[in-house]
Amino acid sequence: MASSSGTKGDLARPPSRRMTRAQTMMVEIPNEDNSTADSELVPSSVASIAPILRVANEIEKDNPRVAYLCRFHAFEKAHKMDPTSSGRGVRQFKTYLLHRLEKEEEETRPQLARSDPREIQLFYQHFYLQNIADGQYTKKPEEMAKIYQIATVLYDVLRTVVPASRVDDETERYAKEVEKKREQYEHYNILPLYAVGVKPAIMELPEIKAALRAIKKVEGLPMPRVPMTSNVPRDDIPQERVKPVNDILDWLSSLFGFQKGNVANQREHLILLLANMDVRQKENLEDYDQLNGETIRRLVDKIFKNYRSWCNYLRCKSHVRFQQGCDRQQLELIYISLYLLIWGEASNIRFMPECICYIFHNMANDVYGVLFSNVHPVSGDTYHSSVPDDESFLRNVITPLYGVLRREAKRNKGGKASHSQWRNYDDLNEYFWSRRCFQLKWPMDSKADFFAHSDEPPPANEGQNQATVGKKKPKVNFVEARTFWHLYRSFDRMWIVFIMAFQAMLIVAWNSGSLLGFFDEDVFRSVLTIFITAAFLNFLQATLDIILSLNAWRSLKITQILRYLLKFALAAVWAVVLPIGYSSSVQNPSGLVKFFSSWAKDWRNESFYNYAVAIYLIPNILAAILFLLPPLRKAMERSNWRIITFIMWWAQPKLYVGRGMHEDFFSLLKYTLFWIVLLISKLAFSYYVEILPLIQPTKIIMDLHVDNYQWHEFFKNVTHNIGVVIAIWAPIVLVYFMDAQIWYAIFSTLFGGIHGAFSHLGEIRTLGMLRSRFESVPAAFCRHLVPRTNQYNRKKHLDEETERKNIAAFSLVWNKFIHSMRMQDLINNRDRDLLLVPSSSSDVSVVQWPPFLLASKIPIALDMAKDFKKKDDEELFRKIAADDYMHSAVIECYETLRDIIYNLLEDEADKMTVEAISQEVDNSIQQQIFLTNFRMSGLPSLSNRLEKFLRILLSDIEDVETFRSQIINILQDIMEIITQDVMVKGNDILQRAHPLYGHSQLEKKEQRFEKINISLIQQKTWREKTNRLYLLLTVKESAINVPPNLEARRRITFFANSLFMNMPSAPKVRDMLSFSVLTPYYKEDVLYSDEELTKENEDGISILFYLQKIYPDEWNNFLERMKQNNVGIKDENEEAHMKEEIRKWVSYRGQTLSRTVRGMMYYRQALELQFLLEFSGASAILEGFQAIEDRGYYREHAQALADMKFTYVVSCQLYGTQKKSADSRDRSCYLNILNLMLTYPSLRVAYIDEREETVNERSQKVYYSVLVKGGEKLDEEIYRIRLPGPPTDIGEGKPENQNHAIIFTRGEALQTIDMNQDNYFEEAYKMRNVLEEFLKTRRKQRKPSILGLREHIFTGSVSSLAWFMSNQETSFVTIGQRILANPLRVRFHYGHPDIFDRIFHITRGGISKASKIINLSEDIFAGFNSTLRGGYVTHHEYIQVGKGRDVGMNQISAFEAKVANGNGEQTLSRDVYRLGRRFDFYRMLSFYFTTVGFYFSSMVTVLTVYVFLYGRLYMVMSGLEKEILENATVHQSKALEEALATQSVFQLGLLLVLPMVMEIGLEKGFRTALGDFIIMQLQLASVFFTFQLGTKAHYFGRTILHGGSKYRATGRGFVVFHAKFADNYRLYSRSHFVKGLELLILLVLYEVYGQSYRSSSLYLFITFSMWFLVGSWLFAPFVFNPSGFDWQKTVDDWTDWKRWMGNRGGIGIDPDKSWESWWEEEQLHLKFTTIRGRVLEIILAFRFFIFQYGIVYHLDIAHHSKSLLVYGLSWLVMVTVLLVLKMVSMGRRRFGTDFQLMFRILKALLFLGFMSVMTVLFVVCGLTISDVFAAILAFLPTGWALLLIGQALRSVLKGLGFWESIKELARAYEYIMGLILFMPIAILSWFPFVSEFQTRLLFNQAFSRGLQISMILAGRKEKDITSPLKYA
Repeated sequence: MASSSGTKGDLARPPSRRMTRAQTMMVEIPNEDNSTADSELVPSSVASIAPILRVANEIEKDNPRVAYLCRFHAFEKAHKMDPTSSGRGVRQFKTYLLHRLEKEEEETRPQLARSDPREIQLFYQHFYLQNIADGQYTKKPEEMAKIYQIATVLYDVLRTVVPASRVDDETERYAKEVEKKREQYEHYNILPLYAVGVKPAIMELPEIKAALRAIKKVEGLPMPRVPMTSNVPRDDIPQERVKPVNDILDWLSSLFGFQKGNVANQREHLILLLANMDVRQKENLEDYDQLNGETIRRLVDKIFKNYRSWCNYLRCKSHVRFQQGCDRQQLELIYISLYLLIWGEASNIRFMPECICYIFHNMANDVYGVLFSNVHPVSGDTYHSSVPDDESFLRNVITPLYGVLRREAKRNKGGKASHSQWRNYDDLNEYFWSRRCFQLKWPMDSKADFFAHSDEPPPANEGQNQATVGKKKPKVNFVEARTFWHLYRSFDRMWIVFIMAFQAMLIVAWNSGSLLGFFDEDVFRSVLTIFITAAFLNFLQATLDIILSLNAWRSLKITQILRYLLKFALAAVWAVVLPIGYSSSVQNPSGLVKFFSSWAKDWRNESFYNYAVAIYLIPNILAAILFLLPPLRKAMERSNWRIITFIMWWAQPKLYVGRGMHEDFFSLLKYTLFWIVLLISKLAFSYYVEILPLIQPTKIIMDLHVDNYQWHEFFKNVTHNIGVVIAIWAPIVLVYFMDAQIWYAIFSTLFGGIHGAFSHLGEIRTLGMLRSRFESVPAAFCRHLVPRTNQYNRKKHLDEETERKNIAAFSLVWNKFIHSMRMQDLINNRDRDLLLVPSSSSDVSVVQWPPFLLASKIPIALDMAKDFKKKDDEELFRKIAADDYMHSAVIECYETLRDIIYNLLEDEADKMTVEAISQEVDNSIQQQIFLTNFRMSGLPSLSNRLEKFLRILLSDIEDVETFRSQIINILQDIMEIITQDVMVKGNDILQRAHPLYGHSQLEKKEQRFEKINISLIQQKTWREKTNRLYLLLTVKESAINVPPNLEARRRITFFANSLFMNMPSAPKVRDMLSFSVLTPYYKEDVLYSDEELTKENEDGISILFYLQKIYPDEWNNFLERMKQNNVGIKDENEEAHMKEEIRKWVSYRGQTLSRTVRGMMYYRQALELQFLLEFSGASAILEGFQAIEDRGYYREHAQALADMKFTYVVSCQLYGTQKKSADSRDRSCYLNILNLMLTYPSLRVAYIDEREETVNERSQKVYYSVLVKGGEKLDEEIYRIRLPGPPTDIGEGKPENQNHAIIFTRGEALQTIDMNQDNYFEEAYKMRNVLEEFLKTRRKQRKPSILGLREHIFTGSVSSLAWFMSNQETSFVTIGQRILANPLRVRFHYGHPDIFDRIFHITRGGISKASKIINLSEDIFAGFNSTLRGGYVTHHEYIQVGKGRDVGMNQISAFEAKVANGNGEQTLSRDVYRLGRRFDFYRMLSFYFTTVGFYFSSMVTVLTVYVFLYGRLYMVMSGLEKEILENATVHQSKALEEALATQSVFQLGLLLVLPMVMEIGLEKGFRTALGDFIIMQLQLASVFFTFQLGTKAHYFGRTILHGGSKYRATGRGFVVFHAKFADNYRLYSRSHFVKGLELLILLVLYEVYGQSYRSSSLYLFITFSMWFLVGSWLFAPFVFNPSGFDWQKTVDDWTDWKRWMGNRGGIGIDPDKSWESWWEEEQLHLKFTTIRGRVLEIILAFRFFIFQYGIVYHLDIAHHSKSLLVYGLSWLVMVTVLLVLKMVSMGRRRFGTDFQLMFRILKALLFLGFMSVMTVLFVVCGLTISDVFAAILAFLPTGWALLLIGQALRSVLKGLGFWESIKELARAYEYIMGLILFMPIAILSWFPFVSEFQTRLLFNQAFSRGLQISMILAGRKEKDITSPLKYA
């Protein structure tokens, strides 16, 4: 190889020879398309060679030989680091590199010298002189950073290639210079803090300078010392030297050992925070060199508010303290910096805010000690000032804590273990809520109880963090047990009130039937029994408190345990005392009047019970008084005084969170009134509709005596037909507890609608409304969106000058908005031109409105003038002036035309002619003789010529002379028409202008109007003016349809409407709050690839083709924008560009990351535009904006301010893995993310980097949080912070992903944006207004902690399902959240795009919670946490963000399942318990019915159907219903029928769609809402919502009973494909099909066995909704499945299903490949459930036995026998059938192959036996055909029950050897279910019209917009559209 130092040959040669022979070279390394450089594919264990390879690639084009030397150096370094190639991928990479080196050694030669050492030295010197010597004065800091990086690497290579003795002096000098200045030029994020030379504009901002000056102030701080490295120890040489520190953060790092990346990150973070906060305090920026002391104090208060609260709670002194005479500002900054540095390196500990408080508490004490006492307060030792290493804080503080988290996370077994078995984030954080946490000591004692754990000792490679082994730690404060009792425990007050109200109403209705009966003495005394019920319910609550918290008792304080026990004892006492007291008082009745009158006189004789009740009610009365005094209650709860704590101890146990969450009195009044009115309505309805009508029938039924049962009755002696009474009342009781949800829907609709109307929502909802109010839009824009200090007047009555300024300012933003829509292809060029407002209007005397408002005004004015017969000017002018727009248009046309012609002419005489004509016009108008001097009849021909003239002016110039002659001709025509046909005295004017009027006519014509200025036509402003005039003259149709695109219309109308809504005024850009946007990204689509665009599904449909049909107008607009309508592809570059643009066009219509990033980057554009508007001044705006925008100074300053105010971080968790992955999709994601960074330089990507490092000769994984930005071609690393371990192993993926990246965000606000969201320029413009909501003064000085924003669901146009989902979501994110925020005050955080008060949340645990499984719905927990910690959540509807939703049936169901799972987990959580217990009563009701209550009500709705039908089954089968109905009394009074009619109340569930209708009505008009509602019903929306009700109920119930929650990836693609029958079966078998078939059998039995005596149509009325529910549950997935009834698809589905059913399962076989694997997976929840869950499952399975018991007594073969023997014989038959089936299956296995003949004989014998038995039964025993069918209905449920019990007892049956039989039985049942479901589909598929009807049903939305979905689904498409480049 090349000449080099000795090391090279010794080290590199031997392995290279061996490796070249090894055939292991990885082909993927330099991937085929060379899209990724080899430097990006370096294995993680040798990651440090990546910069060397980058440099090699960078300099390759300049000097290939030096590049080769760099690669060789990289190879050597890699070999030294991993000589055995043990790291993952190292051997392959080395082999590839060696292969390349051998090739390059031969191909490259030195260019500058003869040898390699000289070559590299000369290259290094050239490089230095060319790039570094003067670079700092000419190049930007980021360029210099790259150059210095290259120079450093080159020198490293040079030192290995060139022996030390041969390095010349010049090279050494340059190298020292580079080394000295290198730190000044490191890659930076926003602030190049140490750059010298060309300073970026951001570093010149005075506020940045002031903040930097403040943190650099280190005078007076004791400097750290580092030991001197000297070989000869001498006494006279000091052994230590002072380490220089740059600033406060450096100083802290040298004290505690923070990582370099963390320090750099928090330095920038703090500077930006200080600068942004401080500049708001400054009026004058002239002499701005110091930070305002108040700014730092405010930041201290904000950051340490939680810490100080924690100190007060624990009653310890805060360590944020200041000594007399110290530099307070410096010390405040030290404390802030310390907190931020701790937080920045805390990794997963950031989810534990009080743990961070504990760490800070001790470290702040250390800082204070170093500064003021130098003696450690605990040990008394002197503080050491030696400098710890960079990772000592991570190693000594964070890693031990992380170790505890990780061990606990392992205990949860991937979310399968019960929550009570392991401690989550909350448990570990709440350890720091008691003084016990100080037992940890400082430095933390690794033997402390906190670190002890009960698991096995960790393996050796876990490092030195060996924790003490101890017994299992208890939960802290709360146990998340799986039980429905949590709903009662958390919301006991609500249940007690409802139960007491029900009891009271029942007593009144039973005893009197009238509410007035309440005042009857006996009735009233009976009503008083409700307090006994309350006592029992309180006893239940106290019992639950003890039982459900048993697992946490070891962690509770003794006072808490005492409180639990006392509460239990007192509740038990009351539960005994009140019933005894009541029983004694009944014997001594007294009238109600007497009761009150004798109260005071003779109290001794008063009944004991009344006193007991009075005493019992005292706590409630006190609570009611405190409820009416919220400030007092709040003060008491938040007080840390011991006396107050003691008083409050009984009412509310002291807890760190949830104290004083009381609203102000006015808010309390609002939601209290809401609920009082609602409860009155609900209780009145329940009384009159549900309870009262049932009383009389119940009395009659109870008096009947029935002894003629139709089965064997076990309880013949039970009186009053109690079974019937239960069957009738049970559904009503369930409805009673559920119907409050329906009432909430009604009331929230009314209040939300009224609130929305008062908020001015929907005032501009059509283009017609917009046109009528457009004149006031500019003023509204300036009132809200232009800062107050600017000169635009905000008065209502504006003079013309002010109005023009307003319009000028408005026009710039409006035009940018319109251009952004054009770039998104929502409008075409013509629409754009019609919508634009001229950017400069100084040369026209009237306001220039957009042409779409003025369309057809000129043609109408021309017609009016032409047809005007009178000679009175005034009347004509009055007619024109009556329409403002027409008046503007006429004047503008005249003035513009005059200017165009005047400027076009070059000849002075011609110009004088034009001037003279215009003078004549002006004079005539002034003297009111216009109609006398001008003929109106000539105007139409003038108009025609003008159109032609303007058309020519706008056309492209091909031949200049032809063009000139065309213009001259038409211009001469125009002037002739004006002077001859229109003007009466036109010739006079010509004569005056041209004195040579004596010559021939021809000569004159040639002389006039032939000298024109062609160059003018090319000017942009001039063409704009001409185009506008052309539009004004030619657009004749009404512009009510411009723009035609629905999305463009929606955006324009919403933006205009929002300007009239209540929003805070805009501050100046400099004064606005700074903010960040954070988007978590995992593996979703970034940008669709060419392959994905053109890949066809089974119907032959590609995504591109589909979108061309869904959005035909947008596709045409795109083609127009690309100018590709008639132009072919010219060359490869253009073709590649076109392909790229098509990929973007498609990706911007999907739910992709590129769409989200583009949307969020509008914030930056808006900020830059706002700055330019503010700094340019009114005059500049009036003149036109382009000149200012182009000026470099303004542009740089605008970018600097945008950088300071806005940061966008995308947390691409796997970016590092994707970069190195061999998978093509991963590589595509990496490249697309990289392209996004290169496209948007201010975009930042954070990712978790996993590296392998060798420690003690063992390879171990190390994790880093890394932030990168786009460089020139690749990404550039900015910060790298080591983590204690893999962060995503501990909690849920998304919150952990957000948490690792949150340290890289900036600013005071943080907007969380999901990866399926979008943003719009015009909405981004309102962001600074929204941020002002954080500063807006509200009642009680409360500032919001979360600002809720509305969303627009942009996926609604894809199909009818997407439309339903879109409407449902839209109503939730608008009217739903509007009412939650105000008046109910229970809005939390429902996913994104809410804006968080960033400082508030980073000091209180972050923007989501992350504990595995329990925090599955991580977003809402951020809202819970915020509220519990004293935050306040608002909702704002004047701004919106786009959001994508799932669009296919299976996607939607997966989403609903995920949300239902999440709500199930919420029910068990401590947050819901605390909110439920600590909100006041009415706010608790709001909380319940808008979170878990909604899902519980959905479940109760389904349960009601079950209870109703099983009650009916009992009545029919036992014969009770027949006996009762045939009884004369009942028959006459129709009592039972009335009772049944009452139960149809639950069908009112339809009212839950009311909010949706109200919101559509509010925003689109009620006629549209009604139309939409009817269309939705015709498209079977009710079927869809009923089906989703089943999804909610199933997953919510299963989660609470058994767990099994998981994140379900719903997929965000375009769903137009057909889902196979097997897919649908797998998804819905347990959640819908099984339940649907069970209900179907119940309904059939109820119909068949009750038919003989039931005559009325009541049956259908009652059961109609149930039949509908059954139909929906069984067939909705197939109805909403594209091509669900296509015959060929049906045949394929059947084949696929049979194959799936027959395939054997086993380890590693996917559930979608084999039924057995799926069946096993379906039972996973039973595998991990508790004993209680199994027992409950078995008890529930027993319901299926009732079918057999009931039916066998009704068989003809039973001959009306009631003997128990009949039932016994039925079991004999059942067992016989099962045994025969077992014999057949065993025979098949044993004899099927070897003894085929024997097996056949066995089957024949069985068949003959079966036939003979059946013959005997038919002939001898009287069996009938109906009996056979009835028996099937009897035995099928029994078999299913046995199956369910078998699954619950899996381990037992496996031991007994029965498991295989259970599996075979299950397979048989699946076959039966599949057949039942498949038959109707197969039959309907026979008829072709069914498939067509279904397509119309699914895609009606698309049809109504003229789309060709039928063509899409059939796959009939033109061949040439498949290729993305053959467009039209």
